Amino acid sequence: MDAETALDDAYFDYCPWDFVGRASAGQRAAQDAHQRRLAESGARLGQRCYVSPAAGVFTDTLRLGTDSYIAGHAYVTGEVTAGDDCTVNPYATVRGRITLGDGVRIGAHSSLLGFNHGFAPDRPVHRQSLTDKGITVGDDVWIGSHVVVLDGVTIGDHCVVGAGAVVTKDLAPWTVAAGNPARPLRDRRAQGGPRRDRAVSGELPGGLSDDLSGDRPGDPSGDLGDAVARFADRARAQAADLVARCWNPDTGRYADRPGAPATVRAHCDAVEIADLLLGSPPEQLAADEHAARLRALQDPGSGLVPEFAPDGGPGVLPAPAADGWIDDGTAEYHVLAVGYALDLLGSRLAQPVHVVRHMTAGQLLGRLESLPWRTRTWSAGAWVDCWATGAHRNLELGVEDGQPGALEALFGWLTTRVDPWTGMWGTAGSPAAGRLQLVNGYYRLTRGSYAQFGLDVPYAERVVDTVLAHGRDQRWFAAGRENACNVLDVAHPLWLAGRRSGHRTAEVRAWAEEQLTRALGRWQDGAGFGFGPAGEGGGGPGREPGLQGTEMWLAIVWLLADLVGVADRLAYRPRGVHRPEPARSPGFATPG
Repeated sequence: MDAETALDDAYFDYCPWDFVGRASAGQRAAQDAHQRRLAESGARLGQRCYVSPAAGVFTDTLRLGTDSYIAGHAYVTGEVTAGDDCTVNPYATVRGRITLGDGVRIGAHSSLLGFNHGFAPDRPVHRQSLTDKGITVGDDVWIGSHVVVLDGVTIGDHCVVGAGAVVTKDLAPWTVAAGNPARPLRDRRAQGGPRRDRAVSGELPGGLSDDLSGDRPGDPSGDLGDAVARFADRARAQAADLVARCWNPDTGRYADRPGAPATVRAHCDAVEIADLLLGSPPEQLAADEHAARLRALQDPGSGLVPEFAPDGGPGVLPAPAADGWIDDGTAEYHVLAVGYALDLLGSRLAQPVHVVRHMTAGQLLGRLESLPWRTRTWSAGAWVDCWATGAHRNLELGVEDGQPGALEALFGWLTTRVDPWTGMWGTAGSPAAGRLQLVNGYYRLTRGSYAQFGLDVPYAERVVDTVLAHGRDQRWFAAGRENACNVLDVAHPLWLAGRRSGHRTAEVRAWAEEQLTRALGRWQDGAGFGFGPAGEGGGGPGREPGLQGTEMWLAIVWLLADLVGVADRLAYRPRGVHRPEPARSPGFATPG
């Protein structure tokens, strides 16, 4: 090989966009041979692709569309799928589960890290488990040089990410973002100043994208879309104050509202609200102090988090049942609330949820059979939600000595007990009792199981039928009678089932539009949302605005807005208990 040819080869490592037009016949033959070797390992490359031999490409899956290239000294591993006209420039790192649309530019020295490494204190760092939520980048996206994109992020279509940015959260379509952490600066389409009325709306539930005549994602027109954007701006402007009003500096704790007792959930709700609207922890404490306080609440024996005692001291749990479970509904919900609040703070539970860890498959099946499916379906679903969330947290901590087959037994039991006529678990209800218990129990059960683990719900069309029928019950959904629990427990199943089916989308949208319009009018300046009138049995904190009502209704507004097609106008997306995406990759095993 002469000096001129050697120089040309090196040139293409750094300027691969010139390969098609300037490469010699010998260089093309060498590239074809290199691509054949990659194909032998399962790679699939489109026409006119170039992969530098100087790049470190060690993928489990590699798919490159037409006219795409990987430049020299790039490091590419994992499961990488790219569309047409995608570029990975010199020294870029693309690792983990990465999906790129068409026309994506990844600048030199940038890193897309579609996995994460644990750092819990119970084991050395090199023994920690990995998680891989993955990174999704839309079409027509420019990622500048020295950018870092972290696991779990979605970057919407047409975004531009400035050099040196660290992207920790989803970016809306058309967003121009920069900084560490990356912040939206303006809408790329805007001719004037900054705009912050766009956020990634996610994949629409199946069939809705073809059923929207107005207020399409990214379309700023439409009265409801404008109302959603105005609400979001109003909520963000008041978020810090409404959280601060619930903080007691004397006790160093949060209450749901001024004058109410301090609760564990109030602290978690404060974290969720601040993350959702402000993109940061509540300002009363540093992030690591928030996390330390929540981690310290875990009971060392059970792994549950009890409520504070009436005097404000540490709570006490009841004695365990024969199967080792501790029946305490508040502590069961704290498995959700505390775990997801810690996620938002960049932390994890201090230890496994031992009552889940030590329950055998036989004990689990016995407990499932004994739950009150006929009389209190919500309670039965809430128990499943807690147990499955505890299993998720244990997998996240890399627990290796849990009871074998228990999680599989849960999904096996659920699969064989679902009613194909209603798509639900439990008794179908009656004209007198209605479907409240049935549908509300369905939400809690599927939130912790199918939704959290990324699995399709069974009988999706029957679910839509049952939930819509319940959503018309004026006892619960007439104007002024709605509460956060009841509306959430309809909105989420419609969103979840809609991902699989376009069944009755016009009716789903009509219901969501009506409820969304009402919900926007419930905001109380400086205080947020009230939960609403007490549900069946007197549950919920009532009509007075507080942290629980605010956290729940903010998530509900997102779900309703996404069903209608205007969620992009909110500029926020739930990431905690009520997040729309699965918390785990589909399947049970710890990713790694």
